[in-house]
Amino acid sequence: MAPVSTPWTPIAGGVTAPRGFEAAAVTAGLKASGKPDLSLLVAPDGAVCAGTFTTSLVRAACVDLCAERLAASGGRARAVLTNSGQANACTGDRGLIDSQRATQALADRLGLAAEEVLICSTGVIGVPIPMDTLLAGLDPLVAALGPEGGAAAAGAILTTDLIDKQIALEANLGGRPVRIGGMAKGSGMIHPNMATMLGYLTCDAGVPADVWQAMVRRAVDRSFNAITVDGDTSTNDTYLAFAAGEPLGPEHLEALEAGLTAVSQHLAKAIARDGEGATCLIEVLVEGAVDDAGARAIARTICGSSLVKCAVHGRDPNWGRIVAAAGRAGVPMHPDAVALWLGDHQLMAAGQPLPFDRPAASAYMRDRAAGAYLQDDTVLIRLVVGDGPGRGCAWGCDLSDQYVRINADYTT
Repeated sequence: MAPVSTPWTPIAGGVTAPRGFEAAAVTAGLKASGKPDLSLLVAPDGAVCAGTFTTSLVRAACVDLCAERLAASGGRARAVLTNSGQANACTGDRGLIDSQRATQALADRLGLAAEEVLICSTGVIGVPIPMDTLLAGLDPLVAALGPEGGAAAAGAILTTDLIDKQIALEANLGGRPVRIGGMAKGSGMIHPNMATMLGYLTCDAGVPADVWQAMVRRAVDRSFNAITVDGDTSTNDTYLAFAAGEPLGPEHLEALEAGLTAVSQHLAKAIARDGEGATCLIEVLVEGAVDDAGARAIARTICGSSLVKCAVHGRDPNWGRIVAAAGRAGVPMHPDAVALWLGDHQLMAAGQPLPFDRPAASAYMRDRAAGAYLQDDTVLIRLVVGDGPGRGCAWGCDLSDQYVRINADYTT
C-alpha cells in the first residue's frame, strides 16, 4: 500500500474497517469460473450515500435505479448488492425488472425498504442476470454478513481483474478515531466519466448528505475521473460512498475530504495499474495550466494516448508523443514554455528538446516495470505548460500485446 500523508494512516479491514459497516460474499454460480460472484455491503442506520455514475447514454438499468433512488431519498441508502458475471446492460425491460426484483428480495431479508437497497452489476454487456441463481444466493449471502467481510466482498466484485483492490485509513479527528474504507474493481474498459469500474467507500463519521455529495464529487474528479486504461467508458461505472456515525464538526471536514480523496486515488491507481496486460503505472503531473481542471485534462489526454502508452511499454523515451498529446487536449497552453521530465531526466525546456541520456531514460522505464506493485512501479512524466496556477495529475498504464489478446476473444 502506498504511503498516505498525515493525519491518515493505513489500517486493515477494507470497507468494513469503519465501525458499523458489514459485508459478505458468496459463490452463487453467476460466473462459469466458480469464483465468488455475489457481494453485499450494509451501512448502519442513518447512513447517507453519495453516488457518481457513468455519463454514457448506453447505461445498465441498475445505474439508473441507483441514481433515481438516491435522488428520491435525498442521498439515503443502507445496502448495495453487486452481481459479477453479467452487466445486465442492453437487456431491455428485463434489466430494470430484474434489478428491482433483486433489491426487493434483499430488502425483505434485511428488514429494509426496497428504496434503501442499491444494486450494481458487472460483466458482459447484453447478458441478463440469471435470477433464479441470484435469488438462491441471497440467504447464504445475508447469513455470511459480518464486520470482517470486507476482503471477501472485495474479491467477489472482480471480473478480469488480476488482484482485488481495497484500502482503509484512520485518523484522529475531533478527539476520536475516524475510519474510511474502500474497495473497487476494474482493469479494462476504463475511462471513467462519472463517474467497467465499480467503487465503494465507507466512512464512520456523520456528514450532511449535501456536503458529503460535494466532497465525493471533488474526490472523484481527482481520482476515478483522472485515470484511463483504454479510453472506453463502461455502461456500468458507479461509485457509491456511504457515511454514517457521530457527526463530525465542520472544522474537520477538510481533513476528512483529504482522507476521502486519498482512498479514492489509491483505488483509482490500483485500477489503472491492473489494466489488462499492463506492466507499469503511468503518472502524469501537469503544472502551469490555466486552472486545475485544465491541467487534469491535459494529463489524462497524455495517459490515454495509445502512442504514449506503447512508447512506455517499449521503454522508448519518445518525448514527441507526450507533447503532441498535450497539444490536442483542448486546453490552452504555451508551447514555447513547455518543459518535460521523464523521472529525473529532463527532456525539454522552453519548448525545445534537450540533450539527454537516452539509454538511461529507457532503463528508468524498464526498472519501473520491474518494481513492486504500487510502490516503485510508476513511470513519472512531469510537464510544465505555462506559468498558470493550474496543477493536476492523471494515471494510466502501458499498452501491451496482451491487452489485444485479452480483449480479442473476451466473449469467445
